[in-house]
Amino acid sequence: MEFVTLNNGVKMPMEGFGVFQVPEAAACEQAVSDALAAGYRLIDTAAAYFNEEAVGAAIRKSGIPREELFITTKLWIQDAGYENAKKAFQVSLDKLGLDYIDLYLIHQPMNDYYGSWRAMEELYEEGKIKAAGVCNFYPERLADLCLNAKIRPMVNQVELHPFFAQAGALETMKEFGVQPEAWGPMAEGKHGIFTHPVLTEIGAKYGKTAAQVALRWNVQRGVVIIPKSTHKERMVENFNIWDFSLSDEDMAAVGAMDVGHSEIIDHSAADTAKFLNGWKIHE
Repeated sequence: MEFVTLNNGVKMPMEGFGVFQVPEAAACEQAVSDALAAGYRLIDTAAAYFNEEAVGAAIRKSGIPREELFITTKLWIQDAGYENAKKAFQVSLDKLGLDYIDLYLIHQPMNDYYGSWRAMEELYEEGKIKAAGVCNFYPERLADLCLNAKIRPMVNQVELHPFFAQAGALETMKEFGVQPEAWGPMAEGKHGIFTHPVLTEIGAKYGKTAAQVALRWNVQRGVVIIPKSTHKERMVENFNIWDFSLSDEDMAAVGAMDVGHSEIIDHSAADTAKFLNGWKIHE
């Protein structure tokens, strides 16, 4: 495992385990337990995933020292704003059963995220979160926040995979010292990524799968990845990407697969804003 140092000096694993779309408690707890056993130390959850308690249970049962883990959770749109964010953070902390969060993220650039950020700056200064960041902040939103916040975000988690490379977004993050993190690094299975001929042919040279090539491509770009799987053998496969490196030619070939837009979600669409704002996680 390799690590990246965030702009505040905190070390973050370059690969973690995501639990999006694993809301069932027993299944989530088992998946996180299996991931921890496979060697993952970064676990990425969110209030809107409805599985923070299951993640916390798996952490407690693992016996792994807290300082060896890097736990991420996220603030949902419904809880945006200074006071609401403070309350929502405590709810997440209690559900996880932890004393602090390694990385707390604003889940979407919607509602009063500036109020949320001010609350997160205070939580950071109080030591309740070791790092603060955002998700799905595209270049103009990220630049605006960086230029107006007292403390700049340390991480921006966005959709990044071979079919949506977002080179321009990465340049903006680099300019402001924000670490990119990829959600959906397997493109949620689109474009036949697991058997894609370009990835498969490259993988054959290294004795690796198409999925491993896709993941390796992102980390060689300096991107933290959080692949998700509920199958132990796939977790192990996804984690086994640290013993080879793609050549410049291979990197270019994977980069050429970029279609230039998301085929999963369009954050610029009004319907997306309406849908996400309508997603309530509590009364």
